[in-house]
Amino acid sequence: MDLFAHARNEQNEHEAPLAARMRPRNLDEFIGQEHVVGPGRLLRRAIQADQLSSLIFYGPPGTGKTTLAMVIANTTSSRFVTLNAVLAGVQDIRKVTAEAREDRDLYGRRTILFVDEVHRWNKAQQDALLPWVENGTIVMIGATTENPWFSVNKALLSRSRVFQLVPLSEGDLLKIAEQAIADAERGYGKLNVIIQPDAMDHLVNVANGDARSLLNALELAVETTDPDNQGRTIISLAVAEESIQRRAVLYDREGDYHFDTISAFIKSIRGSDPDAALYWLSKMVYAGEDPRFIFRRLLISASEDIGLADPQALRVVESAAATFDRVGLPEGQFHLAEATLYLATAPKSNSTMGYFDALEVVRTERSSDVPAHLKDASRDKEGFGHGEGYLYPHAYRDHWVAQQYLPSSLQGRLFYEPGDQGYEKSIQVQVQQRREAQLAAVVDTSDAADVLTFSPVNANESHWLTRAIGSVGQELANLREIVFGQERWERHWLVLDLNAGSGLLTWEALRRVPEGGVWVLVDNESTAQALIEQSQHLTQLSRPQVWGGAIPDVTEHADVRFDRIIGRNALGSLQDKASALKAIADILAAEGALSLVEAIPSRAQRLSDLLNTSAWPQGLAGAFRELEEELYNDPTSPLTNWKADDLAAFATEAGLRLVQVTTVPLERQVLINAKTIEGWFGEGSKKGAPSLGQRLRSTLSDDQVGTIELACRTQLVGDPVPWHAEYVHLQAARGR
Repeated sequence: MDLFAHARNEQNEHEAPLAARMRPRNLDEFIGQEHVVGPGRLLRRAIQADQLSSLIFYGPPGTGKTTLAMVIANTTSSRFVTLNAVLAGVQDIRKVTAEAREDRDLYGRRTILFVDEVHRWNKAQQDALLPWVENGTIVMIGATTENPWFSVNKALLSRSRVFQLVPLSEGDLLKIAEQAIADAERGYGKLNVIIQPDAMDHLVNVANGDARSLLNALELAVETTDPDNQGRTIISLAVAEESIQRRAVLYDREGDYHFDTISAFIKSIRGSDPDAALYWLSKMVYAGEDPRFIFRRLLISASEDIGLADPQALRVVESAAATFDRVGLPEGQFHLAEATLYLATAPKSNSTMGYFDALEVVRTERSSDVPAHLKDASRDKEGFGHGEGYLYPHAYRDHWVAQQYLPSSLQGRLFYEPGDQGYEKSIQVQVQQRREAQLAAVVDTSDAADVLTFSPVNANESHWLTRAIGSVGQELANLREIVFGQERWERHWLVLDLNAGSGLLTWEALRRVPEGGVWVLVDNESTAQALIEQSQHLTQLSRPQVWGGAIPDVTEHADVRFDRIIGRNALGSLQDKASALKAIADILAAEGALSLVEAIPSRAQRLSDLLNTSAWPQGLAGAFRELEEELYNDPTSPLTNWKADDLAAFATEAGLRLVQVTTVPLERQVLINAKTIEGWFGEGSKKGAPSLGQRLRSTLSDDQVGTIELACRTQLVGDPVPWHAEYVHLQAARGR
């Protein structure tokens, strides 16, 4: 590069828009998207280790897709090339792949290709890249605002990890704005910029999760405001309102948001929720959806969801559509609203003013995403779980069921008020009752978070995990299900297994959090080695990270905070269970939770209840029973000197908030063999713990112990015997 070119580059960087100048250069400067690049997350580890596979970043504008690619460019030792799919064609792809092949052959260096707006490439262009991604010559990073399951070739998609980026929170946007004002090199740190609180609130609110929109507005506000006589550039609310006047509603006429919103609209009508139906209608109209498309879907719904229950429904919609063709916008919005309200309340109005209340919400308030269960499941159910949890109204009595249709932030908002005349008077009570049921349903069931990440299926890994998980006994499988519970696990969570043992919980956790990470704690080298050997079937980044040591020392290892900490029989042998739970609490994330199952020895199966003692010498059966009770209730042993209530008290003492403490009885059939008997009556464990026989001999004679052992061998060996156990399930979270 010559001197003039260098000078031009510096001038271009100086004159670049604020949003370009403030683009983060490394992961430490990156703000937001914690579920993707937070400490310990899979993508962050892959970037830091420079072990990237092909990636696709999917999300709305201004959420950091291109920025993440630039962070990777600044971090990797690979050759980094950028193409924009709008401008680049097959010839450009061939040039890049030829250079990549040469770099690999001559220097052994990989090439990372970033393709911005990858959805713009047609099938032929994507196919031209596929062979080089497949053979490892190129690692592709694609950025798209379109659903990749629809816009990217299946073959290319199956070789990529997909990470969904979400609109930034108001807190994230505030940090970005403050960073731009304070940065003397790239932002306005050399100026004395003072932005009034109400002005900042306006910029952050109207930016609606888009960092680029926020920085563009901030730049316009600063650059067009003259300093006062004290050299201060003061940004008032009036200036902020001029800089960013209209909220951009996240919507596309042919992509995800189009299908998701019309899906929510029709499902709200089907569910007889006029408030939600008006909200989704106003969002479509405000975003520029073709009203004829909406009427087409209304005509379908009139026959599909109303039918002969109200034969007038189809006529009303058809008449409204014909009238709209005469009137047009904006007055035609009345006819859209009337048709929507009729279907939403059928068979059961022409009160259309509620539509404009909903429109005002869309215009003035931060837009809310479609609840996951209302999203269009036909396109991306497998990848993102859209549509999961949706209750089909036709499957319920009266073709209605209480569930959430409005976004969580708008629950309880009323847009439709039935009048007290004619037909509407007859439905007033019904509408009110259903509203009450909707709110009750939302209180009882939390809104499931959207699935934000996806990994291509690795057949070998999937089959191995299935075998590892399925090989345990039914009783252990039941305990595993108890630990993991009924809640939906997020794929990007960080999980710690406190007592990995055979991996009963570990392998299930790995299956559930493929874009997060799993750590395991083991107390001996042989267990650690066994887990490491078993996980060789997994890719290096997918393997569990093994820590050695005891629970009280776990804080010495932890450089991350865990979303879930799980364990089976992790606390039972510890003398100080309260301290152990305190250490666990210290490494939980702010919204993290704990799920442990612990066998309660005092509630374990007694041998004396299984044996026929009628032929025993007088008094031996009673003595044996008393000794067993002493053994299982020994106050000096950490294994037996606690009950379920004690464990709950220890958790509270550790600063955890109890979610639930339940006892779980477990009835199973156990096959006892000669080796089992030898363990009970032999020389004890290698760790020095006395066997049952040794404990009995401290009180009973050898002949008496021999009688008990003989009864066990003759009565229990051979056929399965019923065996009772009882566990306590401790669920807790960070104290609040």
